[in-house]
Amino acid sequence: MFVALVTGSVVATQKVDSMIGQKLLVVEPYRLDEKSRDRLVSTGRTFIAVDTLGAGEGQFVLVTQGSSARLTPETASLPVDAVVIGLIDSVRIEGREVFQKK
Repeated sequence: MFVALVTGSVVATQKVDSMIGQKLLVVEPYRLDEKSRDRLVSTGRTFIAVDTLGAGEGQFVLVTQGSSARLTPETASLPVDAVVIGLIDSVRIEGREVFQKK
């Protein structure tokens, strides 16, 4: 699993039948700043993830990928390798809050 920021969405009007009605988000993984260890910073990568929770742009989410992405009831029969499984309220590292939802 990883923490990611929702930076956009993808609209695909033509897709396999099992993906009809699935919301697709562009997510950017974040990690702990290596030097200061007091904030989250972008990894510079992006993924497309199926949204099962109604996340929105600018929101931090918890994403799982690989075969684990098909272990939720909502994605069990979908051809996906990344899914939003949580909406993040806060992140604490070593007793310090590095992210707090506004």
